[in-house]
Amino acid sequence: MRALLLAGFLGLVFALILTPTLIWLFKKIGWGQVIRVDGPKTHLIKRGTPSMGGIAIIISAIAGYFLGKSYNSETPTLSALLVILMMVGLGFVGFLDDYLKVRKQNSAGLPGVFKILGQLIVAVPFGLLAISHTDENGLAPASTEVSVFRDTGFDLSSIAPQSWGQIGLWIGIGVFLLWIFLLITSASNGVNLTDGLDGLATGALIMSFGAFAVIGFWKFNQACDLTNIAPNCYQTRDPLDLAVIAASVVGALIGFLWFNTSPAQIFMGDSGSLGLGGALAALAILSRTEILLLLVGGLYAIEAGSVILQRGVYKITKWTTGKPRRIILMSPLHHHFEEKGWDQVTVVVRFWIICGLLVLAGIGLFYVEWIYGSVA
Repeated sequence: MRALLLAGFLGLVFALILTPTLIWLFKKIGWGQVIRVDGPKTHLIKRGTPSMGGIAIIISAIAGYFLGKSYNSETPTLSALLVILMMVGLGFVGFLDDYLKVRKQNSAGLPGVFKILGQLIVAVPFGLLAISHTDENGLAPASTEVSVFRDTGFDLSSIAPQSWGQIGLWIGIGVFLLWIFLLITSASNGVNLTDGLDGLATGALIMSFGAFAVIGFWKFNQACDLTNIAPNCYQTRDPLDLAVIAASVVGALIGFLWFNTSPAQIFMGDSGSLGLGGALAALAILSRTEILLLLVGGLYAIEAGSVILQRGVYKITKWTTGKPRRIILMSPLHHHFEEKGWDQVTVVVRFWIICGLLVLAGIGLFYVEWIYGSVA
Protein backbone atom coordinates (compact mmCIF):
# COMPACT_ATOMS: atom_id res chain seq x y z
CA MET A 1 0.00 0.00 0.00
CA ARG A 2 2.84 2.38 0.83
CA ALA A 3 4.55 1.72 -2.51
CA LEU A 4 1.26 2.38 -4.32
CA LEU A 5 0.74 5.79 -2.71
CA LEU A 6 4.39 6.76 -3.04
CA ALA A 7 4.54 5.78 -6.72
CA GLY A 8 1.48 7.89 -7.47
CA PHE A 9 2.87 10.87 -5.58
CA LEU A 10 6.31 10.64 -7.20
CA GLY A 11 4.75 10.24 -10.65
CA LEU A 12 2.88 13.49 -10.01
CA VAL A 13 6.00 15.34 -8.79
CA PHE A 14 8.15 14.20 -11.70
CA ALA A 15 5.47 15.22 -14.22
CA LEU A 16 5.11 18.68 -12.65
CA ILE A 17 8.89 19.16 -13.00
CA LEU A 18 9.54 17.44 -16.33
CA THR A 19 6.56 18.76 -18.34
CA PRO A 20 7.47 22.49 -18.19
CA THR A 21 11.06 21.52 -18.97
CA LEU A 22 9.90 19.80 -22.16
CA ILE A 23 7.68 22.77 -23.02
CA TRP A 24 10.73 25.04 -22.87
CA LEU A 25 12.90 22.59 -24.81
CA PHE A 26 10.39 21.89 -27.59
CA LYS A 27 9.73 25.60 -28.06
CA LYS A 28 13.47 26.21 -28.30
CA ILE A 29 14.03 23.56 -30.99
CA GLY A 30 10.71 24.24 -32.76
CA TRP A 31 8.94 20.93 -32.18
CA GLY A 32 5.40 22.26 -32.40
CA GLN A 33 2.04 20.66 -33.19
CA VAL A 34 1.03 20.27 -36.84
CA ILE A 35 -2.73 20.74 -37.31
CA ARG A 36 -4.89 18.68 -39.70
CA VAL A 37 -6.01 20.77 -42.67
CA ASP A 38 -9.38 18.96 -42.69
CA GLY A 39 -9.94 19.38 -38.94
CA PRO A 40 -12.00 22.01 -37.11
CA LYS A 41 -10.93 25.55 -38.09
CA THR A 42 -10.84 26.56 -34.42
CA HIS A 43 -7.80 24.28 -33.98
CA LEU A 44 -5.60 26.33 -36.30
CA ILE A 45 -4.60 28.61 -33.41
CA LYS A 46 -2.99 25.57 -31.74
CA ARG A 47 -0.38 25.27 -34.48
CA GLY A 48 3.11 25.38 -32.98
CA THR A 49 2.06 24.27 -29.49
CA PRO A 50 4.70 21.83 -28.19
CA SER A 51 3.80 18.18 -28.74
CA MET A 52 5.33 14.84 -27.64
CA GLY A 53 4.34 15.54 -24.03
CA GLY A 54 3.73 11.82 -23.66
CA ILE A 55 7.48 11.53 -23.11
CA ALA A 56 7.07 13.38 -19.79
CA ILE A 57 4.17 11.15 -18.74
CA ILE A 58 5.97 7.89 -19.52
CA ILE A 59 9.29 8.91 -17.92
CA SER A 60 7.51 10.25 -14.82
CA ALA A 61 5.39 7.11 -14.44
CA ILE A 62 8.40 4.81 -14.76
CA ALA A 63 10.48 6.90 -12.33
CA GLY A 64 7.61 6.99 -9.84
CA TYR A 65 7.19 3.21 -10.02
CA PHE A 66 10.87 2.29 -9.58
CA LEU A 67 11.50 4.83 -6.81
CA GLY A 68 8.34 3.75 -5.01
CA LYS A 69 9.46 0.14 -5.15
CA SER A 70 13.05 0.89 -4.13
CA TYR A 71 11.92 2.93 -1.13
CA ASN A 72 10.16 -0.19 0.12
CA SER A 73 13.17 -2.35 -0.84
CA GLU A 74 10.91 -4.33 -3.17
CA THR A 75 11.96 -5.95 -6.42
CA PRO A 76 9.99 -4.97 -9.54
CA THR A 77 7.81 -7.82 -10.79
CA LEU A 78 7.58 -9.23 -14.29
CA SER A 79 3.95 -8.11 -14.62
CA ALA A 80 4.76 -4.44 -14.00
CA LEU A 81 7.82 -4.66 -16.26
CA LEU A 82 5.58 -5.99 -19.04
CA VAL A 83 3.29 -2.96 -18.66
CA ILE A 84 6.35 -0.71 -18.86
CA LEU A 85 7.59 -2.64 -21.92
CA MET A 86 4.27 -2.01 -23.64
CA MET A 87 4.18 1.66 -22.63
CA VAL A 88 7.74 2.34 -23.80
CA GLY A 89 7.46 0.22 -26.95
CA LEU A 90 4.30 1.83 -28.27
CA GLY A 91 5.48 5.20 -26.95
CA PHE A 92 8.49 4.86 -29.26
CA VAL A 93 6.21 4.06 -32.21
CA GLY A 94 4.22 7.18 -31.34
CA PHE A 95 7.42 9.22 -31.03
CA LEU A 96 8.43 8.26 -34.58
CA ASP A 97 5.01 9.38 -35.76
CA ASP A 98 5.27 12.70 -33.88
CA TYR A 99 8.82 13.31 -35.07
CA LEU A 100 7.92 12.77 -38.73
CA LYS A 101 5.01 15.21 -38.41
CA VAL A 102 7.26 17.88 -36.94
CA ARG A 103 10.14 17.31 -39.33
CA LYS A 104 7.98 17.26 -42.48
CA GLN A 105 5.50 19.82 -41.11
CA ASN A 106 2.74 17.48 -42.23
CA SER A 107 0.00 15.90 -40.13
CA ALA A 108 0.33 12.56 -41.97
CA GLY A 109 3.24 11.31 -39.85
CA LEU A 110 4.11 7.62 -39.84
CA PRO A 111 2.21 5.68 -42.55
CA GLY A 112 -0.60 3.55 -41.11
CA VAL A 113 0.94 0.25 -42.20
CA PHE A 114 4.17 1.02 -40.34
CA LYS A 115 2.24 2.10 -37.26
CA ILE A 116 0.38 -1.23 -37.25
CA LEU A 117 3.66 -3.07 -37.85
CA GLY A 118 5.18 -1.30 -34.85
CA GLN A 119 2.23 -2.31 -32.67
CA LEU A 120 2.64 -5.90 -33.86
CA ILE A 121 6.38 -5.90 -33.08
CA VAL A 122 5.63 -4.82 -29.51
CA ALA A 123 2.52 -6.99 -28.98
CA VAL A 124 4.01 -10.36 -29.98
CA PRO A 125 7.00 -10.35 -27.54
CA PHE A 126 4.69 -9.00 -24.83
CA GLY A 127 2.27 -11.89 -25.34
CA LEU A 128 4.96 -14.55 -25.47
CA LEU A 129 6.72 -13.26 -22.35
CA ALA A 130 3.43 -12.95 -20.51
CA ILE A 131 2.52 -16.64 -20.89
CA SER A 132 5.95 -18.28 -20.83
CA HIS A 133 7.33 -17.19 -17.44
CA THR A 134 5.64 -18.80 -14.45
CA ASP A 135 6.29 -18.18 -10.75
CA GLU A 136 6.79 -20.74 -7.99
CA ASN A 137 3.04 -21.42 -8.05
CA GLY A 138 3.01 -22.06 -11.78
CA LEU A 139 1.17 -18.79 -12.45
CA ALA A 140 2.12 -16.72 -15.51
CA PRO A 141 1.46 -12.97 -15.78
CA ALA A 142 -1.16 -13.58 -18.50
CA SER A 143 -3.50 -16.41 -19.31
CA THR A 144 -4.46 -17.83 -22.69
CA GLU A 145 -8.08 -17.83 -21.49
CA VAL A 146 -10.37 -14.95 -22.41
CA SER A 147 -11.27 -13.00 -19.27
CA VAL A 148 -14.04 -10.69 -18.10
CA PHE A 149 -13.57 -10.24 -14.34
CA ARG A 150 -11.34 -13.32 -14.20
CA ASP A 151 -10.55 -16.16 -16.61
CA THR A 152 -13.71 -17.53 -18.24
CA GLY A 153 -12.47 -21.01 -19.09
CA PHE A 154 -12.53 -20.29 -22.83
CA ASP A 155 -8.93 -21.17 -23.64
CA LEU A 156 -7.61 -19.78 -26.91
CA SER A 157 -4.61 -22.11 -26.83
CA SER A 158 -6.97 -25.12 -26.98
CA ILE A 159 -9.08 -23.82 -29.84
CA ALA A 160 -7.71 -26.49 -32.21
CA PRO A 161 -8.59 -30.19 -31.67
CA GLN A 162 -6.21 -32.05 -29.33
CA SER A 163 -5.73 -34.67 -32.03
CA TRP A 164 -3.76 -32.11 -34.01
CA GLY A 165 -0.97 -32.36 -31.47
CA GLN A 166 1.85 -29.82 -31.63
CA ILE A 167 0.39 -28.13 -34.70
CA GLY A 168 -2.85 -27.51 -32.81
CA LEU A 169 -0.90 -26.00 -29.91
CA TRP A 170 0.91 -23.58 -32.22
CA ILE A 171 -2.39 -22.62 -33.83
CA GLY A 172 -3.79 -21.91 -30.36
CA ILE A 173 -0.79 -19.76 -29.44
CA GLY A 174 -1.18 -17.91 -32.73
CA VAL A 175 -4.85 -17.21 -32.00
CA PHE A 176 -3.91 -15.98 -28.51
CA LEU A 177 -1.28 -13.62 -29.93
CA LEU A 178 -3.81 -12.34 -32.46
CA TRP A 179 -6.23 -11.65 -29.59
CA ILE A 180 -3.52 -9.77 -27.69
CA PHE A 181 -2.66 -7.77 -30.81
CA LEU A 182 -6.30 -6.81 -31.37
CA LEU A 183 -6.70 -5.67 -27.76
CA ILE A 184 -3.52 -3.60 -27.84
CA THR A 185 -4.19 -2.10 -31.26
CA SER A 186 -7.80 -1.26 -30.40
CA ALA A 187 -6.92 0.39 -27.08
CA SER A 188 -3.91 2.36 -28.35
CA ASN A 189 -5.69 3.60 -31.47
CA GLY A 190 -8.82 4.39 -29.46
CA VAL A 191 -6.87 6.59 -27.05
CA ASN A 192 -5.03 8.14 -30.01
CA LEU A 193 -8.34 9.15 -31.62
CA THR A 194 -9.65 10.52 -28.32
CA ASP A 195 -6.63 12.80 -27.94
CA GLY A 196 -8.08 15.62 -30.03
CA LEU A 197 -9.05 18.30 -27.51
CA ASP A 198 -7.14 19.99 -24.70
CA GLY A 199 -7.09 17.64 -21.72
CA LEU A 200 -9.71 15.23 -23.09
CA ALA A 201 -7.62 12.05 -23.32
CA THR A 202 -5.51 12.98 -20.28
CA GLY A 203 -8.50 13.36 -17.97
CA ALA A 204 -10.17 10.22 -19.31
CA LEU A 205 -6.98 8.18 -18.87
CA ILE A 206 -6.72 9.30 -15.23
CA MET A 207 -10.08 7.63 -14.60
CA SER A 208 -9.29 4.50 -16.62
CA PHE A 209 -5.88 3.90 -15.03
CA GLY A 210 -7.39 4.74 -11.65
CA ALA A 211 -9.90 1.93 -12.20
CA PHE A 212 -7.08 -0.57 -12.79
CA ALA A 213 -5.31 0.65 -9.66
CA VAL A 214 -8.50 -0.15 -7.71
CA ILE A 215 -8.94 -3.51 -9.45
CA GLY A 216 -5.33 -4.51 -8.85
CA PHE A 217 -5.47 -3.56 -5.17
CA TRP A 218 -8.77 -5.39 -4.70
CA LYS A 219 -7.48 -8.51 -6.42
CA PHE A 220 -4.42 -8.44 -4.18
CA ASN A 221 -6.61 -8.33 -1.05
CA GLN A 222 -8.78 -11.14 -2.42
CA ALA A 223 -6.01 -13.33 -3.86
CA CYS A 224 -6.64 -17.06 -3.52
CA ASP A 225 -3.31 -17.67 -1.75
CA LEU A 226 -4.32 -15.07 0.89
CA THR A 227 -8.04 -15.57 1.37
CA ASN A 228 -8.67 -19.04 -0.03
CA ILE A 229 -12.38 -18.29 -0.49
CA ALA A 230 -12.91 -19.76 -3.95
CA PRO A 231 -14.73 -19.11 -6.22
CA ASN A 232 -14.65 -15.45 -5.16
CA CYS A 233 -10.86 -15.21 -4.88
CA TYR A 234 -8.62 -14.29 -7.79
CA GLN A 235 -5.79 -16.17 -9.48
CA THR A 236 -3.83 -13.15 -10.72
CA ARG A 237 -0.06 -12.76 -10.86
CA ASP A 238 1.37 -9.70 -9.05
CA PRO A 239 -1.95 -7.80 -8.68
CA LEU A 240 -0.56 -5.30 -6.17
CA ASP A 241 2.31 -4.37 -8.47
CA LEU A 242 -0.14 -3.82 -11.32
CA ALA A 243 -1.93 -1.39 -9.00
CA VAL A 244 1.38 0.34 -8.21
CA ILE A 245 2.30 0.95 -11.86
CA ALA A 246 -1.29 2.07 -12.60
CA ALA A 247 -1.14 4.53 -9.67
CA SER A 248 2.19 5.86 -10.90
CA VAL A 249 0.68 6.53 -14.33
CA VAL A 250 -2.31 8.26 -12.69
CA GLY A 251 0.05 10.57 -10.79
CA ALA A 252 2.01 11.37 -13.93
CA LEU A 253 -1.20 12.10 -15.86
CA ILE A 254 -2.47 14.46 -13.15
CA GLY A 255 0.82 16.37 -13.23
CA PHE A 256 0.67 16.55 -17.03
CA LEU A 257 -2.97 17.69 -17.03
CA TRP A 258 -1.90 20.84 -15.16
CA PHE A 259 -0.25 21.98 -18.40
CA ASN A 260 -2.50 20.13 -20.87
CA THR A 261 -5.85 21.59 -19.80
CA SER A 262 -7.42 24.30 -21.95
CA PRO A 263 -5.67 26.27 -23.26
CA ALA A 264 -3.06 23.53 -23.57
CA GLN A 265 0.60 24.49 -23.23
CA ILE A 266 1.63 21.05 -24.50
CA PHE A 267 -0.01 18.01 -26.12
CA MET A 268 0.75 14.38 -25.30
CA GLY A 269 0.96 13.50 -29.01
CA ASP A 270 1.11 9.96 -30.33
CA SER A 271 4.08 9.40 -28.02
CA GLY A 272 1.63 9.49 -25.14
CA SER A 273 -1.63 8.27 -26.64
CA LEU A 274 -0.22 5.11 -28.23
CA GLY A 275 2.01 4.27 -25.26
CA LEU A 276 -0.67 4.87 -22.64
CA GLY A 277 -3.36 3.12 -24.68
CA GLY A 278 -1.08 0.11 -24.96
CA ALA A 279 -0.37 0.19 -21.22
CA LEU A 280 -4.12 0.27 -20.56
CA ALA A 281 -4.59 -2.86 -22.66
CA ALA A 282 -1.62 -4.51 -20.93
CA LEU A 283 -3.21 -3.87 -17.53
CA ALA A 284 -6.47 -5.43 -18.71
CA ILE A 285 -4.66 -8.50 -20.04
CA LEU A 286 -2.46 -9.01 -16.97
CA SER A 287 -5.25 -8.33 -14.45
CA ARG A 288 -7.48 -10.84 -16.29
CA THR A 289 -10.15 -8.23 -17.11
CA GLU A 290 -9.88 -8.08 -20.90
CA ILE A 291 -13.58 -7.74 -21.80
CA LEU A 292 -14.14 -5.34 -18.90
CA LEU A 293 -11.86 -2.94 -20.80
CA LEU A 294 -14.88 -2.23 -23.03
CA LEU A 295 -16.41 -0.36 -20.08
CA VAL A 296 -13.30 0.97 -18.35
CA GLY A 297 -12.09 2.24 -21.72
CA GLY A 298 -15.58 2.77 -23.10
CA LEU A 299 -15.00 6.37 -24.18
CA TYR A 300 -12.12 5.31 -26.45
CA ALA A 301 -14.32 2.58 -27.96
CA ILE A 302 -17.04 5.16 -28.69
CA GLU A 303 -14.56 7.54 -30.31
CA ALA A 304 -13.01 4.78 -32.44
CA GLY A 305 -16.45 3.45 -33.34
CA SER A 306 -17.51 6.88 -34.59
CA VAL A 307 -14.54 6.95 -36.97
CA ILE A 308 -15.18 3.40 -38.23
CA LEU A 309 -18.89 4.09 -38.81
CA GLN A 310 -18.21 7.43 -40.49
CA ARG A 311 -15.70 5.97 -42.92
CA GLY A 312 -17.78 2.84 -43.51
CA VAL A 313 -20.98 4.73 -44.35
CA TYR A 314 -19.03 7.23 -46.48
CA LYS A 315 -17.40 4.52 -48.60
CA ILE A 316 -20.51 2.33 -48.89
CA THR A 317 -22.79 5.20 -49.96
CA LYS A 318 -20.17 6.49 -52.38
CA TRP A 319 -19.89 3.05 -53.96
CA THR A 320 -23.63 2.32 -54.07
CA THR A 321 -25.13 5.73 -54.89
CA GLY A 322 -22.22 7.83 -56.06
CA LYS A 323 -23.12 10.39 -53.38
CA PRO A 324 -21.10 9.81 -50.21
CA ARG A 325 -22.87 10.55 -46.94
CA ARG A 326 -21.71 11.17 -43.40
CA ILE A 327 -23.56 10.13 -40.25
CA ILE A 328 -21.91 12.87 -38.14
CA LEU A 329 -20.50 16.26 -39.08
CA MET A 330 -16.89 15.25 -38.38
CA SER A 331 -15.14 12.31 -36.78
CA PRO A 332 -13.98 11.46 -34.16
CA LEU A 333 -17.18 12.18 -32.25
CA HIS A 334 -15.81 15.10 -30.19
CA HIS A 335 -15.23 17.06 -33.41
CA HIS A 336 -18.91 16.55 -34.33
CA PHE A 337 -19.99 18.49 -31.26
CA GLU A 338 -17.39 21.18 -31.95
CA GLU A 339 -18.88 21.59 -35.42
CA LYS A 340 -22.33 21.90 -33.84
CA GLY A 341 -21.05 24.92 -31.93
CA TRP A 342 -20.23 23.46 -28.52
CA ASP A 343 -17.38 25.16 -26.69
CA GLN A 344 -14.27 22.99 -26.47
CA VAL A 345 -14.30 22.96 -22.67
CA THR A 346 -17.96 21.90 -22.69
CA VAL A 347 -17.18 18.95 -24.96
CA VAL A 348 -14.24 17.89 -22.79
CA VAL A 349 -16.12 18.04 -19.47
CA ARG A 350 -19.16 16.21 -20.84
CA PHE A 351 -16.97 13.50 -22.34
CA TRP A 352 -15.18 13.21 -18.99
CA ILE A 353 -18.58 12.67 -17.37
CA ILE A 354 -19.38 9.90 -19.86
CA CYS A 355 -15.98 8.31 -19.23
CA GLY A 356 -16.47 8.52 -15.47
CA LEU A 357 -19.89 6.87 -15.66
CA LEU A 358 -18.53 4.04 -17.81
CA VAL A 359 -15.58 3.52 -15.45
CA LEU A 360 -17.91 3.45 -12.43
CA ALA A 361 -20.14 0.95 -14.24
CA GLY A 362 -17.10 -1.25 -14.88
CA ILE A 363 -15.92 -1.14 -11.26
CA GLY A 364 -19.50 -1.67 -10.07
CA LEU A 365 -19.93 -4.80 -12.19
CA PHE A 366 -16.53 -6.02 -11.04
CA TYR A 367 -17.64 -5.68 -7.40
CA VAL A 368 -21.05 -7.26 -8.02
CA GLU A 369 -19.36 -10.26 -9.66
CA TRP A 370 -17.16 -10.68 -6.61
CA ILE A 371 -20.15 -10.57 -4.23
CA TYR A 372 -22.14 -13.21 -6.10
CA GLY A 373 -19.22 -15.41 -7.01
CA SER A 374 -17.68 -16.34 -10.31
CA VAL A 375 -20.21 -15.68 -13.06
CA ALA A 376 -17.75 -15.26 -15.87
